[in-house]
Amino acid sequence: MWRVTLLGTGGTMPLKNRWLSSCLLSYNGHSILVDCGEGTQIALKWAEQKAKPIDTICFTHFHADHISGLPGFLLTLGNEGRTDPLTIIGPVGAERYVKALCLIAPNLPFDICVHEVTSDDTVHQAESITIRPFRVRHGVPCLGYSFTLPRAGQFDCEKARLNGVPLRIWSHLQHHGAIDYESRHYTPDMVLGPPRKGLKVTFTTDTRPVENIVRFAADSDLFICEGMFGEEDKRDRALDTYHMLYTEAAQMAQRAKVRRLWLTHFSPSMPDPEEFLPLAAAIFPAAECGFDGKSIDLAYETI
Repeated sequence: MWRVTLLGTGGTMPLKNRWLSSCLLSYNGHSILVDCGEGTQIALKWAEQKAKPIDTICFTHFHADHISGLPGFLLTLGNEGRTDPLTIIGPVGAERYVKALCLIAPNLPFDICVHEVTSDDTVHQAESITIRPFRVRHGVPCLGYSFTLPRAGQFDCEKARLNGVPLRIWSHLQHHGAIDYESRHYTPDMVLGPPRKGLKVTFTTDTRPVENIVRFAADSDLFICEGMFGEEDKRDRALDTYHMLYTEAAQMAQRAKVRRLWLTHFSPSMPDPEEFLPLAAAIFPAAECGFDGKSIDLAYETI
């Protein structure tokens, strides 16, 4: 089971009931955090989540509403006893921003490994999850992220027998990977059928609609996309600030053929995001407004 939780759905500034941008993806005892806006460590507690399992932080960009919660979050990680290295992924400049913010979070009991993304061909692994950053269009360098949890093929007894695989290592090949046994090397493809459909989550915010989003979000089980403005008369404002309308997010969800759309990163001038949801749902019926603490458990399709 892959759990996705919106921790903060606000843009620009926090509101009384809305923290700033952050999202948590949890699988098999490990977690990935996307963005770390002000109040993220508080939002984690409200969602009854711990900081320590977070191995990787993916930053979309370095505006304050997406990164200003980092020093406090790092201190919380240290106070929860983390000693394993933490990976941070972000646009070019990530190392400089992280080092600057760490000046007020000194003497951490763990190392920080920073990876700056220079192309759309970059791929990272976090536990079993594949992370693919992609460039979007904002006023500063900005990234979206697609996260994929692959699924191995079904166990094939007949294939295992044809390949002469000893019965006693069938389980190891299915669940743990390749093994050397009795002077021979065995690999999982000797006992498994073709890979099955995995799970995919795509997150993007602070951007105008661009083709790259549709390409990387294609066939996502969950597409989390900014909906900075619900009102259609805010189109000029969206253009000026490199943000999106609900309807633009819905159009991309439709084109990318995703299963569901969660809108997030709402303008503080929009106290009730649900008011404008019908505009998005008219284009993409599986559209929903996010809220702090909104969560879903994604499961593989039953075969």
